[in-house]
Amino acid sequence: MTSKRGRPRHPDVLTPAEWRVVDAVRHGMSNREIATRRGISVDAVKFHVANALQKLGLARRAELRSWRGVPVGSALRASRQGVFDMALQLGVIGQISRPASDIPTAVHWYGEVLGLPHLYTFGDLAFFDCGGTRLFLSASEETAAEPSVLYFRVDDIQSAYDELLARGVEFESAPHLIHKHDNGVEEWMAFFPDPDGHLLALMAQV
Repeated sequence: MTSKRGRPRHPDVLTPAEWRVVDAVRHGMSNREIATRRGISVDAVKFHVANALQKLGLARRAELRSWRGVPVGSALRASRQGVFDMALQLGVIGQISRPASDIPTAVHWYGEVLGLPHLYTFGDLAFFDCGGTRLFLSASEETAAEPSVLYFRVDDIQSAYDELLARGVEFESAPHLIHKHDNGVEEWMAFFPDPDGHLLALMAQV
């Protein structure tokens, strides 16, 4: 008897590494930005993108932006089982983003000076609680380039995405995983412009 060698077949359509790269592509990041954020080479990113395109039967990298896939083990997939479509009504602001020229200085100012509860910091990203609405600070040299992004909190981001598509909203990408917390909570988002081209977003925590 001989045993098969090599890594066992992954139960999902993409490997975990491919999912991380695909989600970054759906978030609008370039190959170089993904490589820097993930701590891998640009060639490794291109390798994962090429593998994902082949597995999904897509011809171009740009097609990943609108691909609606969700990982097999995702909390989003589990949360949608048995969900019935309901009328979409936006209103609850879950997050507002603002650029900051220096994250450590901003974290001190918003946290120590203003007294906002500091939730967590990931590299050049920092988050604070403003009475239930999350303030998202991201490092940027051009702090006055764009207005703040409004993130509308929804229970079912896939249904909300479908409803707004039907209303004529043009999304930049399909809903995609932004981050998975240590406690298993997943952050999903989808971005779209207003009539002036300023970004808005749907967000869901599952």
